[in-house]
Amino acid sequence: MKKISSVILAGLMLVAASCKESDFSDVYPDPSKISETTVEKQFTGFLQSNKDYVLPGYTHYFTMLRITLNQYNQAIGWVNGSGQYVPGSAGVENVWFNYYNMLAQYRELEKVFNSKTDAEKADRKFFMTVAKIYLYDQTQRMVDVFGAIPFTEAGMVSTKGGDYNASSAKFDNPQALYTLMLDDLKSIAAELNATTINAGYQKSFQTQDFINKGDLTAWKRYCNSLRLRMLNRVSDVESFKSRSNSEIAEILGNATTYPIVENNDQNIQITVFDLNSAINSKGFQEGLGGGTWFGNTAGKKLIDYLSTNADPRLRMLFEPGANANGKYIGIDPNATAAVQNELANAGQVAIYNRYVTNFNQFFPGIIINAPEVNLIKAEYFLRTGNDASAKTAYETAITQSMDFYNRISNVSNAAQGTKPANVTTAEATAYIAGAGVNWAKATTAAQKLELIATQKWVHYNLVQPYENWADVRRLNMPSLTFWTDNANNQTQPPVRLNYPGNEITYNPVNYASVRENDKLTTKIFWDVK
Repeated sequence: MKKISSVILAGLMLVAASCKESDFSDVYPDPSKISETTVEKQFTGFLQSNKDYVLPGYTHYFTMLRITLNQYNQAIGWVNGSGQYVPGSAGVENVWFNYYNMLAQYRELEKVFNSKTDAEKADRKFFMTVAKIYLYDQTQRMVDVFGAIPFTEAGMVSTKGGDYNASSAKFDNPQALYTLMLDDLKSIAAELNATTINAGYQKSFQTQDFINKGDLTAWKRYCNSLRLRMLNRVSDVESFKSRSNSEIAEILGNATTYPIVENNDQNIQITVFDLNSAINSKGFQEGLGGGTWFGNTAGKKLIDYLSTNADPRLRMLFEPGANANGKYIGIDPNATAAVQNELANAGQVAIYNRYVTNFNQFFPGIIINAPEVNLIKAEYFLRTGNDASAKTAYETAITQSMDFYNRISNVSNAAQGTKPANVTTAEATAYIAGAGVNWAKATTAAQKLELIATQKWVHYNLVQPYENWADVRRLNMPSLTFWTDNANNQTQPPVRLNYPGNEITYNPVNYASVRENDKLTTKIFWDVK
């Protein structure tokens, strides 16, 4: 894995690397021959190259999320130990390599597209346009956890004829990358509104696109909802404030021109249809530690919040410990390891609901959903002084979150656990009116923002860990306290991830430009509070 960001050994035989799974053989009849690939097939290869980091898979959850982001978000409970705030190198390396393998696939897609005639390009341009939306979504994730990353010059080995030295990639400034992506996404939104797909390619688009099934309107919603997410992420950065508010206003004020995800029927996700295909969530089970308590246990703050406010999502998300007599108990992150272990080993700690979450092989690969979008809207409206609209968006998001988890439960095939009763409309209404959730009982903007932030935290839990960690860092809400690891230099959770060792070793000249900022304590540029 030399020079992961720019070389990627797999990138030397891109089509072959992406098409070895037999489940994709119908769209890659002869993957060993790069000359036989097409824009359509390479588009699918690009999407599938990181599907296991969108669908909840074993490697991503077990080697990375279980011991990093899910703990930093207190989405789970765990037993304290020295060094727990230093991210594991294997997990970080996996995330890094997966992203740059995907980026190399995208560069090959560009290469294949650019080899076509002008007429052929015109017919297939929409593949490139929607691919860039997905690429930018995954790139935002990387920027949000690492800061500066190689991008504009990365993944070029195949394009540059296998020249390793010429393909070494610089690290791009994270603010510049956000600007580039926001500029492009705005242009893409306009381009998609003017796009008409040739009838001869509509069927192939439906076949090759396993995210939105060839639905161009869904890609428009994806584009504009991603814009909302990114614009809101930088809303406190001085140089982005004006742009953030004006562009969000433009998007929300022009639903026909800029459609967004409005309800759960429109969610952007990888839906699992056939467990015999490569699109499944079978790896989720062991990714959370299987049936054991380690990796899928409840944290005290989340359990206490759900219990105190009689949140009906409690039964959707968690099961009481085997010996807890029906009581939901979470691990206190500030307790001693001895106390935490005793509680867990006694079967007292609640675990994530196996029927709904990790034993559910039909669990979707979540990309953007309606509750998330409405919570972004609520934050924007609150920020711009529109309390009534903020309240409506906030309450809508809560109702949609309950519906979201109902839907996931309803498609489960799990034999473990018991299917929870769906949350009813009456339960949602009563919950929204409750003292700890009621919008009207919050008298200041800060209190209302905390309501929004807490609902994001509840909705995201371990299901959307990257969005969860970004908002927890950006808003400092809800307030999370952690045990101090005095035996280690990193005494508290980090605010970013270190670059993996392979990148440092094999891209030393470019790494030198970011070495001083490669600290776990260096905040991402949008983390200004």
